[in-house]
Amino acid sequence: MDTDIQQHSETNRESGVLYIVSTPIGNLEDISLRAIKILSQVDMIAAEDTRKTKFLLDHYNIHKQLISYYSYNEERRVPELMKKLKEGISIAVVSDAGTPGISDPAYRLIKSAIEEDILVEAIPGASAILPALIVSGLPMKQFIFEGFLPVKKGRKTLLEKLKQEQETIVFYESPYRLLKTLQDIKTIIGNRKISVCRELTKIFEEVVRGSVDEVITHFSKHRIKGEIVLVVAGSADKEKVE
Repeated sequence: MDTDIQQHSETNRESGVLYIVSTPIGNLEDISLRAIKILSQVDMIAAEDTRKTKFLLDHYNIHKQLISYYSYNEERRVPELMKKLKEGISIAVVSDAGTPGISDPAYRLIKSAIEEDILVEAIPGASAILPALIVSGLPMKQFIFEGFLPVKKGRKTLLEKLKQEQETIVFYESPYRLLKTLQDIKTIIGNRKISVCRELTKIFEEVVRGSVDEVITHFSKHRIKGEIVLVVAGSADKEKVE
């Protein structure tokens, strides 16, 4: 078996470094000193949304070249960014919010860089998954993260599979599909304990806990806005609602 060992020393390296930088999910103060330093020092920043990233950079008085890198242009952008890295240009990748590579296109670039022996460094920081899990009140020892559920094809099959999982289950969801997803969870997985976290770390942060039925009742009476994380009790949770 081949062993892939990443050396962190940059001595005698001709290529640039690919930095995967975590950025705030809402509150601009939720960024590490290291992340600010890296964003200030790199040659270029590849951003999922350059407008949102510019707002963050302006807040910290950082002025760097920005280039867009998102799901609809990643096929074209990856070769471009790889070429720059091989030329010795260091690039920081940021998503709209949180940690790049989690339910966004950064994975493809990371994989390409590793295959080309380009140094990849992760700058840890904010992510919506762990805060949502922590405030859910559900078991945290083991959990499954599924990202966004399929909108159509494969949705029912995945939920039926997850019904058997004993661990706590975490999803991302759009506000436009929240009620449909809650109904699907109730129908397929069951009326379990659930926590819905909305707009984490922002001014209008909201955490709604209860059975799936109770949460559906709540959100049926309120306008749903913002980023959402669902945390669902696993099948082994004794606090689940039958």
